[in-house]
Amino acid sequence: MKIGQFEDIKAWQLARELTRKVYGLTKKTGFARDFGLKRQIQDAAGSSMHNIAEGFDSETNPEFVRFLRYAKRSCTEVQSELYVALDQQYITNAEFQDVYDHAGSTRATIRGFIKYLLAYEQGQRKKGNPER
Repeated sequence: MKIGQFEDIKAWQLARELTRKVYGLTKKTGFARDFGLKRQIQDAAGSSMHNIAEGFDSETNPEFVRFLRYAKRSCTEVQSELYVALDQQYITNAEFQDVYDHAGSTRATIRGFIKYLLAYEQGQRKKGNPER
């Protein structure tokens, strides 16, 4: 599978949507005033998409996988921060569930991409070609 640009990566597309959803939530009145949490969750969501893009430009699959793991952890961070927003009543249960589930789907897609790249790397090693 040849990916021409990072925008073609399904995980990046999902991470972009996650970021859009998070920014939408943080515009709500109570959330917008909690500058610390607002910044933290926005940074985590953005980190998920930015690490995928940055990893795409790496020189090797193992390095790309490293960035994908950062992106995956950022999705988990978003999920954790959503609990704070819910507990502070900045968001509704429905909003929480929508974004929480999207972060989980994004994380799962990243995990699948990592598995694919690791399997590809393993196959390349068996063929005697360690580079992607």
